[in-house]
Amino acid sequence: MIDTLLEKNLLPDFAVRMGIRKLLGERLREESGYDESAYVANLKNRGIAEQTATANEQHYEVPTEFYLKCLGPRLKYSGCYYESGNETLEQAETAMLDLYAERGEFTDGQDILELGCGWGSITLYLAAKYPNSKITAVSNSRTQKEHIDAQAVTRGLNNVTVITADMNDFDITASSFDRVISIEMFEHMKNYQSLLANVARWLRSGGKLFVHIFTHQKFSYHFVVRDQSDWMSRYFFTGGQMPSHQLLAAFQDDLKLEQDWKINGRHYQQTAEHWLENMDQHRAEIEPLLVATYGADQTKKWWVYWRVFYMSCAELWGYRNGEEWLVSHYRFVKP
Repeated sequence: MIDTLLEKNLLPDFAVRMGIRKLLGERLREESGYDESAYVANLKNRGIAEQTATANEQHYEVPTEFYLKCLGPRLKYSGCYYESGNETLEQAETAMLDLYAERGEFTDGQDILELGCGWGSITLYLAAKYPNSKITAVSNSRTQKEHIDAQAVTRGLNNVTVITADMNDFDITASSFDRVISIEMFEHMKNYQSLLANVARWLRSGGKLFVHIFTHQKFSYHFVVRDQSDWMSRYFFTGGQMPSHQLLAAFQDDLKLEQDWKINGRHYQQTAEHWLENMDQHRAEIEPLLVATYGADQTKKWWVYWRVFYMSCAELWGYRNGEEWLVSHYRFVKP
């Protein structure tokens, strides 16, 4: 019933947001018996990533032009940083990139590997900031590679290489990198023990891994479709998980955690609200893209679904003043 009302665009935003907050409260009650040790043990028995083709289709079957209308000018498809709260999306994108450079301890001349590079916001930023560094970026999306390659040419950057690969299969020469960075990719992974063992193999001795992920302050849970209320799992995050802030610390066999940081969820809330605002402002340009992707008979439905996705992100990270769901940063070192 709710899905039908959504698809027909019959629910006002305030009602949609109320429903989202209700579901978030139910999720917290469901996770009250969370057992971290059992969750960690389960992850160690899974593949590095699951249902990668489905997850890729959910976000990247729409053309890059769609994201050019919704995201900021750097095409950063991840949480941004609003130090004062009055920043534009462009300023908040840059502020978070600056934070990565600082916390990841990047310097010019390093060999850098980015895992899950999206449309290249951090790869292109690092390539310009550190012209003597060499950046290798990995994505499982062909259209993302095409976009980054074109941007590198436009910006005169000759220190960027983009590889298209599934993280289950990706490998590269051992001890090749001084830094590895990953921004909102680990949420799409499962077996962190195997993934971090791979990263350790690719890093040189003393090399470091910087990770930005979204988290819950206490619980970890998988995105699975159990019933009609699991809307996010069904349409936008199949095969993913919501890690707890402390989850990555349980996987230190190959890399040692040097430092971690928590960023209040309101930063991501504001990011998602900016994306929603951009989408609404560019409706006339976006709707033809949805027609081409989903068909004319599905355009209204997917216009609503993408808006609800952005609203869901905003409500989740704004829940309880941003203290429930967070953004977490980690820096690991290879001994």
